[in-house]
Amino acid sequence: MHSQTTQSYKESYARSLTDPESFWAEQAAYIPWYSAPEQILSADEEGLTRWYAGGKLNTCYAAVDHHIEQGRGTQTALIYDSPVTDTIRRFTYNELRDEVARLAGVLQTLGVGKGDTVVIYMPMIPEAAFALLACARIGAIHSVVFGGFAPHELAIRIDDAKPKVILSASCGIEFEKVIAYKPLLDEALRQSAHQPVRCLICQRPMLRAELHPRRDLDWQEAVAAANPVACVPLDATDPLYILYTSGTTGKPKGIVRDNGGHAVALAYSLRAIYDVKPGEVFWAASDIGWVVGHSYIVYGPLIQGCTTVLFEGKPVRTPDAGTFWRVIEQHGVSVLFTAPTAFRAIRKEDPEALLRNKYDISSLRYLFLAGERCDPPTLHWLQEVVPVPVIDHWWQTESGWPMVANQMGIEPVPIKAGSATWPVCGFNLQILGENGQPLGANEEGYVCLQLPLPPGSLPTLWKDTPRFRQSYLSRFPGYYLTGDGGYVDEDGYVYIMGRVDDVINVAGHRLSTGEMEEMVGSHPAVAECAVVGIADELRGQRPIGLVVLKDGVEADEPHLEAELVSIIREQIGAVAYFRNALVVKRLPKTRSGKILRKTIRQIADGEPCVVPSTIDDPAILDEIRAKLMAHNIGHAFRFQAI
Repeated sequence: MHSQTTQSYKESYARSLTDPESFWAEQAAYIPWYSAPEQILSADEEGLTRWYAGGKLNTCYAAVDHHIEQGRGTQTALIYDSPVTDTIRRFTYNELRDEVARLAGVLQTLGVGKGDTVVIYMPMIPEAAFALLACARIGAIHSVVFGGFAPHELAIRIDDAKPKVILSASCGIEFEKVIAYKPLLDEALRQSAHQPVRCLICQRPMLRAELHPRRDLDWQEAVAAANPVACVPLDATDPLYILYTSGTTGKPKGIVRDNGGHAVALAYSLRAIYDVKPGEVFWAASDIGWVVGHSYIVYGPLIQGCTTVLFEGKPVRTPDAGTFWRVIEQHGVSVLFTAPTAFRAIRKEDPEALLRNKYDISSLRYLFLAGERCDPPTLHWLQEVVPVPVIDHWWQTESGWPMVANQMGIEPVPIKAGSATWPVCGFNLQILGENGQPLGANEEGYVCLQLPLPPGSLPTLWKDTPRFRQSYLSRFPGYYLTGDGGYVDEDGYVYIMGRVDDVINVAGHRLSTGEMEEMVGSHPAVAECAVVGIADELRGQRPIGLVVLKDGVEADEPHLEAELVSIIREQIGAVAYFRNALVVKRLPKTRSGKILRKTIRQIADGEPCVVPSTIDDPAILDEIRAKLMAHNIGHAFRFQAI
């Protein structure tokens, strides 16, 4: 039993469900409020759950200024470790406050205030963390767009968020390749109907950007001339940020996060799940473009008074597969959180973990994995390589923090390969059948959460409550539909088996295959198409396309494939990892016309496959299997029909 609490997991979990107001009132006491909440749990005028109504706080204050007032001003708050630029910089809480306060001053002089939106399109540099905190400091709502996204995707988000200001940088770095960001931003603004008042561009020495004379400002010059500003008191229910995630319609969903519930939930998670204490070093090896970066690079560790690591690099080739071990040793990392993809890449290049032996990683107490399902082979390899608990846990952009985990700060329990362990306190997880009936142990169904959702979860979508209700609450009244399928075993362990919609997970990126189908289908030679996610040893999943040509069209297949790959790369970005588009005579369909995407995926993955009795022509499956085998895609050679 750990010192965070004297209650067992089962006692804490039961109380969080039967008396949520008392439970979450206790957790709120860990946050510095300007004014205490008047209501712990309530509903707004639209009937949506709200936490801590009437409370006043500022998330930047809780993450930075408060710790200075508590005597932590000279403690290191942020470590910037960039093997791609051979740079390490450290910022104390005092220095972090000064950087953030001046950047907030720049935003205020540009007319940004409470309730205005700011889009952030930046690489993993300290200024990116400053940007989030500066927005939070003055009550502006930030929306970070992952730096790997193409102009089209950035433009969609600009038009939806309608930012007053965009914060960006001259370039990012992928391995040794310098990626110019400014041309991508310029093209996005050319495509978008909404135009910001100003763009603030952080000039990096390896590539300086040409600035638009009337629109763009030099970041460094503007910050140097700015006056620092104080934190602005905000309502607990005021939005902190918007983070876009793929939707099944192709239009991204703007996940909204509030200030109060978010701060309380993250502080609770650092104590109860990650078991990390103020002053310890917490490293989330992720990107600020993902929810992990928001929650566990910037806000969570700082709210807890930890030292956080901001890493610009990759797990391999920067310079080698020992980089993660080097960072742990050099900075004394206590807790590491990353995606299984990272360690699959490390294992591929260093299968015997010989580079691990070069470093002293005795500071490490836990290794957490999330972002995609941790396959048992990766888990078992890590358990042999790392002498600490290796903990798979599960959550989503929508939840903002873990929903299923081994709560190390309450009561560590035995690990089961393939399971993310037990539901986290506050999340009433249920497995439901097609008709909404609760299922028993080991029965696979829809993974749902009984309402109300705990603090930190999305209260709604950005300016689209009807879509929020339709996407998450309409399928099973009284429940939030996670979009994943899974089951709970006889010991209460939760197993997440994958999405039940068309969203796939490519190395932690949630991407819509439906959106990709629209793009592939836009090619003049394509009559119809299907894009499905297949298993990928390194990335978890990757998309492949099957296309049917229009009548009378003859196409050079390699040339067509290259064109379709280029379309996806230009419209979504390299992160999609779309590499194959195969021409077939027909797509497998039911007699009613539904494309059998699940069956295609099962063939590609070599899984046992039940061919639906309603299929219009079973022979087409043999053609697809032969096509996949001819191109050495997936594991079609293992295909078995049952």
